Amino acid sequence: MPGALTVDQLALLFVLLLGALISVPVGDRFGLPAPVLMTLLGIVLAVLDFVPNVDIPPDLILPILLPPLLYAAVRRTSWRQFAANKRPIFLLAVALVFVTTLCVAAVAHAIVPGLPIAAAVALGALVAPPDPVAATAVAGQLGLPRRLVSILEGEGLFNDVTAIVLYHVAVAAAVSGSFQAGEAVFELVLSAVVAVVVGLVLGWGANKLMDLLGDATLQIGLTVLVPYASYVLAEELHGSGVLAVLTTALFLAEHGTDADDVMTRLAGHTFWDIVDTLVTGVAFGLIGLELHNAIRTASGRWGEMLGWAAAIVAVVVLVRLAWLMPATWLTKRMHAKRDYSEEIPTSWRETVIMWWSGMRGVASVALALAIPLETESGAGFPDRDEIVFIAFGVIMATLVLQGLTLPWLVKRLGVQADTEREKEFEKALAVRAAKAAKRRLREIEAVEELPEELAEQMQRRAFEIGVRIHPETGDEERREARRRLKRVRRIHGEMLSAARHEVLAARSEPGADPEVVDRVLRHLDVRSLR
Repeated sequence: MPGALTVDQLALLFVLLLGALISVPVGDRFGLPAPVLMTLLGIVLAVLDFVPNVDIPPDLILPILLPPLLYAAVRRTSWRQFAANKRPIFLLAVALVFVTTLCVAAVAHAIVPGLPIAAAVALGALVAPPDPVAATAVAGQLGLPRRLVSILEGEGLFNDVTAIVLYHVAVAAAVSGSFQAGEAVFELVLSAVVAVVVGLVLGWGANKLMDLLGDATLQIGLTVLVPYASYVLAEELHGSGVLAVLTTALFLAEHGTDADDVMTRLAGHTFWDIVDTLVTGVAFGLIGLELHNAIRTASGRWGEMLGWAAAIVAVVVLVRLAWLMPATWLTKRMHAKRDYSEEIPTSWRETVIMWWSGMRGVASVALALAIPLETESGAGFPDRDEIVFIAFGVIMATLVLQGLTLPWLVKRLGVQADTEREKEFEKALAVRAAKAAKRRLREIEAVEELPEELAEQMQRRAFEIGVRIHPETGDEERREARRRLKRVRRIHGEMLSAARHEVLAARSEPGADPEVVDRVLRHLDVRSLR
């Protein structure tokens, strides 16, 4: 039965999950992006006869995979970064998606016999947006400058909003046989407004509910539900589910963080790292597995259809390059005139890396497979098989070819993050943290009488806060203090290790309550991280 999960398919899912874990160290070892390795694994599995087909309903791919991936990606950024990069993100996530859609539609309409304009626009919309997961997963592993990663993240997160709305408008026109520009513009604006409202309301409600739940486990569980709720509710109200999830995640990132909630922050960070790794691996594995659909479509017409796909790949890649060069120049000019602290490419090398990072992925696959089989008249959707094959050609060429060669290109052009600047910023934050601790200590001393020995001990603790963050904090005279602190930390670590071993051994003793043991062990674990 289509959509039913068989035992074989469940086993295949476990293989993908295991592959998602293994691909990370393997990718690090050979300098290759883990998502690309998972796509290659999916391709290998797809051509094996004994591997079952994955028949996931296309309309469920985006709602299942995108919400957690988007939420995990937004947790690594902030609203300030989006605001600082609003012009380059707009030029890439909105303007470039429109331009790419139109160029692909024009070429596809010209080279594919009988392809209607509406269907060609649908093809253009589904291959126009670079994948947000691929961009962040691939670029984040290569040590690129933070400004480039920020722009790629912003582009990847927001371009799906534009592309999916264009796609729905084009598909509706192809299915009904009519198109009204005014109605399309109204739908685009309404989709964005509804999504932002839904995202803000759910973000505010989730933030209040976090305070009510209190427990770290329950709060993290809520963060799993909220992205799905935001996506589904926005889609039900004819809004953009992607934009709603982004809005909710950004709201919670800005307003849902309690500086003193150590346990929730530590556990949440670990949990979402795991979710991000597993879901990303499964998503890109599914891209490779869906290759069998494209192969079946091209049976007997390989030469003709490969030619069409190659032409569209060339359009997608060259349009991005042709757009980025003047767009980067224009942004630099506006940046210089207005003196904004905007994070922009600073050289042609960085622009080339941004160009080659435009990989397509999960959203394009889901949209291609979601094309209806029939129109309202009962006829088949025009050239559906050709559109799906071309879309997969673009996805495979950009994801595999660009993904595999991007590390080489980054190394060849010498584009790397400014590690010295990052270290200086980390040091500055360490100094600020230590000063804040000392300031609070003075406030306490003003209202409480502290014994001299205790006051001196607290002064040392305040100094240690900065040194623990960045060892170079402090002046030359304090080198001995830093060496002493390092020795204290080593001895303290060994003491805590002995304590953990002792408590863990008690778990196997007769009459021991494992829940109490785990609670004490968790307390020691948190102490070890301080």
